[in-house]
Amino acid sequence: MALPTAVPAPATLPREIPEKPSIAYIAPVLFLAAALAIYAHLSSTLAVPGITVVRFFCLGLTLFAAGFVSGLAGFAFSAVGALILLLIEPRLAVPLLQGLSTVNQLTSISTLRKEMPRTWDEWWPSGPGPAILGGFVGIPVGVWILNQLPAITLTLIIGVLITAYALFSIFKPDGVVLRGCDGAFSGIVVGALGGALGGFTAFPGMTVVVWTALRDTPKSVTRSIVQPFVVALQIFALLTNGLLHPAVFSVRYWLLFALLVPIVLPGTMTGVKIYRSMSDRDFKRFCLLLLVLSGVGLISKALF
Repeated sequence: MALPTAVPAPATLPREIPEKPSIAYIAPVLFLAAALAIYAHLSSTLAVPGITVVRFFCLGLTLFAAGFVSGLAGFAFSAVGALILLLIEPRLAVPLLQGLSTVNQLTSISTLRKEMPRTWDEWWPSGPGPAILGGFVGIPVGVWILNQLPAITLTLIIGVLITAYALFSIFKPDGVVLRGCDGAFSGIVVGALGGALGGFTAFPGMTVVVWTALRDTPKSVTRSIVQPFVVALQIFALLTNGLLHPAVFSVRYWLLFALLVPIVLPGTMTGVKIYRSMSDRDFKRFCLLLLVLSGVGLISKALF
C-alpha cells in the first residue's frame, strides 16, 4: 500500500513593495521651486530686466529639458536650450547656454567616463583632438558675430541652422556613408566650422555630429568625440567672450547661472539614466523631434 505523499504548500509570492520616487524626479521640482522663491525676492538691480517670475519658470523648464536631452544624446543642450532666446536676448542667452552646457557636459562625462577617450591614440587622429584644435581657431570668429549682428538676425540664423541640422538627420538616407574623411585634417576643418558656429550659437557640436553621422559611427563613439569637443569649445568661447566683452559677465549673469545650474543637472542625470536603456533608433527620433520644435520656434520668433 502506497504511503500518502505530502502535498507541498503553495509558494507564497513576495509582497511587492512600491518603489519610492526617484530623487532624479523630485530634485528638479524642489530646485525649481527654490530658485523661483529666490528670484521673486531679488531687487530690481539684480533681476534680469524683462524676466518676470513666470518667465523665469519657463526658463527653468526649458533648460531642464535641454539638460535631459543632452544627458540622453550627449549633445544638443544648446539646440534645445536655444528656446530661451524667446525670453532673453542673445548676448546674454548664448554665454548662459555655454556656461550651463559646460557644467552639463562635465556631469554627463563623469557618469559615462568609461566611454570617453583615455589614451593618445583615442584622442588623435580619429578622436576629438583634431576637431578641438580646429575649433579653437573658429571660436573667435563666432564670438565676433555674436557681438556684431542684431538680436533678431542671430535668432533667425540659429533657428535656421538647428532646423536644417534636424531635417538633415531625419532625411539622410541610411546607405549614405562618408568614406575617407576620418583623419586629422578632416577633424580640424569640421572643428573649425563648429567653433565658428558655436561662438554665436552655443552649439559647437552641430558640425561634428553631422560629420560622425555621415561616417555612421556608433552612438558610444559619437559621444566620445562630441562631448570632449563641446566641453573644450564652450570653455574657450566663454574665456574669449569674457576677455573681449567682460561687461556680459555681470552679477546678473552669475546669479542667473547659479540659480539655473541645480535645475539643469537633475535633467542631465535623468537623461543619462534613460540613455543606457534606449535603442539607437528611439534615441535619435526623440532628439530630432525636439530639435525641429526648437528650430521652428526660433524662426517663428524672428519672423513674426
